[in-house]
This record gives sequence, structure tokens and C-alpha cells, in this order.
Amino acid sequence: MIKASIITIGDELLIGQVVDTNSAWMAQELNKAGIPVLRRVSVGDDWNEIWRTLNEESKNAHIILITGGLGPTSDDITKQLLCTYFSGKMVVNEEALANIKYLFENVFKRPLIERNLKQAEVPDTCKVIINKRGTAPGMWFERPLSGSVIGEALQKESLNLTQVFVAMPGVPHEMKGIMQDDVIPLLKNTFSLAHIFHRTLLTAGVGESFLAEQLNDFEASLPSHIKLAYLPNYGMVRLRLSTQGFNESLIQNEIDLHFEALKILVKDHLVTTEDETMENVIANLLLSKNKIVATAESCTGGYIAHLLTSIPGSSKFYNGSVISYSNDVKEELLFVDEELIKVHGAVSEQVAVEMATGILNRIESDYAIAVSGIMGPDGGSAEKPVGTVWIAVGNKDKITTQLFHFRVDRLRNIQLTALNALNLLRKFILEE
Repeated sequence: MIKASIITIGDELLIGQVVDTNSAWMAQELNKAGIPVLRRVSVGDDWNEIWRTLNEESKNAHIILITGGLGPTSDDITKQLLCTYFSGKMVVNEEALANIKYLFENVFKRPLIERNLKQAEVPDTCKVIINKRGTAPGMWFERPLSGSVIGEALQKESLNLTQVFVAMPGVPHEMKGIMQDDVIPLLKNTFSLAHIFHRTLLTAGVGESFLAEQLNDFEASLPSHIKLAYLPNYGMVRLRLSTQGFNESLIQNEIDLHFEALKILVKDHLVTTEDETMENVIANLLLSKNKIVATAESCTGGYIAHLLTSIPGSSKFYNGSVISYSNDVKEELLFVDEELIKVHGAVSEQVAVEMATGILNRIESDYAIAVSGIMGPDGGSAEKPVGTVWIAVGNKDKITTQLFHFRVDRLRNIQLTALNALNLLRKFILEE
């Protein structure tokens, strides 16, 4: 089985100044192409560490993808290191040079300086991949696999195979362009790749441990080449079946058969049989019914609106929100009775219901979501500790509520509130 390793380079990754999103996206694309990722490694701008990492990853992977360190500044050492690593010399690539001149003249509209021109210099031992979105070209290196460069794990399966190293810019949109347009097609032409299949469903309202206990016999009955993974996140659990092989129709039919059995076992907690987010589930549900929702958010500060409007075409199912963070806004814009707040508090079932009713009257919509809670780290009490949240969902005929006690950190409380609010709306619509 062809395997890949991903190396991301940059001191900013190690100190947490920049989050490595590149390797996660690359792993997804490789997986779609039938290339499992053996390891993802981040390393700083250090010559010895990069060299050591290249040696280590090349012992176990057929494909080593590298991002970062190809820029025009002194800390960008990846290109020169690869030149030395593959025993080459730096030469000007005319196609890369023409691309740089075109970008500066027609796209960036900035003066071109010598430092920029040097980005057209590449090792003569690589195949150049033109970067249509930036000035640093990608570089493709090949070498035959031999016992001197691979570990024992690859000895038997790697006879007469090529090992590929690909260096790409660390700028995400530049890397993505090179990966999609050039690297993935080239890898498919270079290697005989297996098919990788995943089937994923989403559950809510049940913990990972309970599911594992419930699915113990099912998991034990799976063939050795089909794996079940539990992926908990924000009070919900994704269950993923995975397999791989060269007979596409056979393994597709086999995993589908086991997936159908899994769906039946978790039917009481099932949200969706697709690998999609809760906001996508709500969007599809509303679109299928030609309905619209509006939100009244206190403790989440617009986060529910953000999740819904992050979906393209959200104007077809979402009309707007009132972020009623203060009591005055609750009273003036959502028509919440001042006396209710005095008697029951802003974080109460009564106020959440009034907020939901108010948003239905304020903004034309079929459904409403309203949330009010204490996100922390301060503001809690013995009666209503941090993490206490009331959620109300419904329409002009009926409002349903639920009390939650999250008691985690502030950001997680906000995220948990939003996703549980969406799930409560989902159940309300399905039960109509």
C-alpha cells in the first residue's frame, strides 16, 4: 500500500503563532486519492532538524509532501536544503521566472525586486511545478527506492518503486492550488493506488462510552480490514467505518452492508448518515421544507448565526438575528417582559420562551431559536452555575425548551450551546 508523510516547516508552527491547517487539508485530499497518511510532522526552520526529518520520513513513506520555507527571506531555507539533499545546483527556471514577472506586472501591480526574482532559482534535480497563485514554485523530486533509503516496513512492498518528494509553499491557498492542479494528478499517474472508503454518521445525545458499549458485539464482528472509529466533539459523536483495497466495487458493497447494520443499532441517536456538520443538517432540512429560521442569541453572541451563514446560499433558509446580550435589548427588541427578568432572571425558561416568541414577531420566519445562559468564567451562582443554559426553539404555534448544564470553559460553552440549539430545532421540525 502506497503511504505518505507530510512535513510542515516553520518556527511559527512550533510556537503556536500559526495553526497548521495545511497538513489536515492535505491529508484529506490524499485520502480521497487513495493515499493513506502515515504521519504528519511539524518542524522549525532549522537545517539539521529538517534534514533529520526528511531522512526519518523517507524510511517509511513512498511520498513525502513538504510545505513552508520557500519564500524570499533569510529564514526560508527549505529550497537550498533540498538542493543539497538531492545533490543538485541552483539554476534559474525560465517558466517560473516568467510567472513571477507576470504576477507582479498584472496581478500584484508592484515593483519587482531582485529578491523576488531569486524565487525563480530552483535545484536542477527537481521538476518545477508552476505556482499560479504565487511566486514560489513547487518542486517535485524523485529517486528509486532502495534498501539504503527505506525502513524494513517498506522493503518487501517497495521493490522497483519510486519515492517522491514534493515541496510546496506554506501559504495555504497557494499550496492548495498546486496540490489540486498538479500534485494529486501526478501522484495518480506515478503510483498504482488503492481505493479508500469511509462511511460516517453523526449521533447526538449519547456519550462515546455508551456507544462503545452498545456497539461492542458489532465491532467485534467486523472483518479485520474494516475499522470503526469514534470521533466525539461538542457533545456529539461521529462513527466512521473505514476500509481500503483495489477491488472498488467489492469493498464499496462490503462497507455499505456493515454501515446499514450500524445505522440500525444507533437509530435512536442518529442525526445524519453523511459526514456533515450540524449546521449543514439544519440547512438541508429547512431547504427541503422551504422553511426559514431566525435566532435570538444572548450568551452565544451571534455564534449560531455565524454557523448558519457560513453555508453558501443561507439566505434561502435564514433571515436574521437579534443579539440580545443585555436585558435592555431583550426588552426593547424582543419584547421580553421586564417583570419576567426580575422574577426569574435572564437565564430562565420563561425568558428563553419570550425571546423565541419575540424573534418570531420581530423577524418574519417559520422557526425560532433562542438561547440564554452563563458562559463563564464568571457570573455563575450556586443556583445557576457557569454553563447553565436555557434553549428554546419552535414556531408561532408551539415553543419547546431544554435546560443544559455544560460547565466547561467559555468558548466550549458557546460552541456546545450553539450545536445543541441546532439539534433541538432539528428534533422539533422532525416531530411536527
